[in-house]
Amino acid sequence: MDPLVPTTSSIPTTPYPATTRQAAGYIDGTLTDVMCSSFSDRIMVTITQKGRLAQWIHVPLDVSNPSATDQYLPSASGEDSLLPMTHLTPKTLLGASTQERETLGQLYAAQIASLIASKNPEEKRTVMVGLGLSKVEASREDFYNTIDLVRKCL
Repeated sequence: MDPLVPTTSSIPTTPYPATTRQAAGYIDGTLTDVMCSSFSDRIMVTITQKGRLAQWIHVPLDVSNPSATDQYLPSASGEDSLLPMTHLTPKTLLGASTQERETLGQLYAAQIASLIASKNPEEKRTVMVGLGLSKVEASREDFYNTIDLVRKCL
């Protein structure tokens, strides 16, 4: 048997097509579309405004060794519960022409990955986030409204 050819038992079987959900709403007067697709090895979330998609970030949820102290810390409450999990490390793959855009994109990606991990603590797939925001800066209200749109898709 050729070692480079996978056997049928090594290929995960998943239903086709991938499960996809969509939501749309106005964020600061701009129509914002969110789409979440669940694949066997990845969860893809896209957030677009004005048909634009300019940045891709990935966040692995299968962290081999999160901080040993994370498991002993009490769960956050109040406003701190809105912070992303500290062991998640977003990485920009494409886009982010400026440092501000990269920072904002990584904040969104870490928050979305935290939502997914909070909803299902056993989730180990990588989260891919595609962003196409028309503005580099986001107010707190715009950020929360965008994350709320994503929450409706998950």
